[in-house]
Amino acid sequence: MRRLLLAALIFVALGPMPGAVMRFPETNLTQSAAARPLRFAPEEGGMMRFVRGWHLVSPHSRFGGFSALARVGPGRFQLAGDNGYWTRLALDSHGGVSDAEIRPLPTPDGRPARKSMVDAEAMFVDPVSGKSWIALEGINQIWRLGAGLAAIEARRKLPRPHWPANRGPEAMVRLADGRTIIFSEDAGDDPRGREGLIYRGDPAAPGPAPIRFFYASDGRGLVSDAAPLPDGRILLVHRRLGFDPMFTTIVAIVDPAEIKENAVVRARTIGRVPRPLAENYEGAAVSVEGGRSFLWLVADNNFNVWQRSLLLQFELVDLPPKRRPDSKKAAR
Repeated sequence: MRRLLLAALIFVALGPMPGAVMRFPETNLTQSAAARPLRFAPEEGGMMRFVRGWHLVSPHSRFGGFSALARVGPGRFQLAGDNGYWTRLALDSHGGVSDAEIRPLPTPDGRPARKSMVDAEAMFVDPVSGKSWIALEGINQIWRLGAGLAAIEARRKLPRPHWPANRGPEAMVRLADGRTIIFSEDAGDDPRGREGLIYRGDPAAPGPAPIRFFYASDGRGLVSDAAPLPDGRILLVHRRLGFDPMFTTIVAIVDPAEIKENAVVRARTIGRVPRPLAENYEGAAVSVEGGRSFLWLVADNNFNVWQRSLLLQFELVDLPPKRRPDSKKAAR
């Protein structure tokens, strides 16, 4: 009964109900966006200190549903939505938006896009080439796109057994050593945790089979995105559903040195999004500016009138040190 209740809650929260009021009843492809500053008094202390935030809006009918985020330069962002559209925009220190571009993802052989074919849930961008890697949950594939996001250069299916279409690749991060780590949303049905994969090279190109591992979220909820930290660790964003608030976003860090074949990996919580800013955060990026580390989060509004596309900035301070190699204690 509890699982049925949770399933119903997820259905209501993460997808519009039949007959629900939706944004953009008419098609509008205007290439513009705006950022409305959020009024929120930051809390003192903690390892996640709120800096600023905006409500992103656009008249464009396909703007929103953001499930992946990359910071591609100072004040410049690339976002991907689970509706198969990407957005690029520049945001200045006063919240002014410029260079907004909103386009559909390419499809294999130019075939008409179906929701399941272009359900983008995770992304990283190579800072040198500008190429993007995107994880698509509905078809269990990783795509590599050119710098202009106009063509698919390579694509590869996840290995069997394939993850369920609605529980598959949800977070993806490339490490400095070239490995790519993918976390499933809720795949595996294993008591040890949710399944993850480690690719030793390009996950979109032919190569060795990835290594499986398990991630135990320890009550934080489901992983919704990941980003690399400057010290080599991985920041994980979790989404936990409830009633009041509906969304609780918990942020933790995990050391990739602990990710090995069939290993059970655990993380350590560093903070959560304050209750007044509660939303469905599915995209994350980390930047370093002036020697300071910042976390950026973007929310998926599911194209519902009661949800918002929020972009938040937090400073990461006083993070716990890495565990010593000889430590046998599990991270919590």
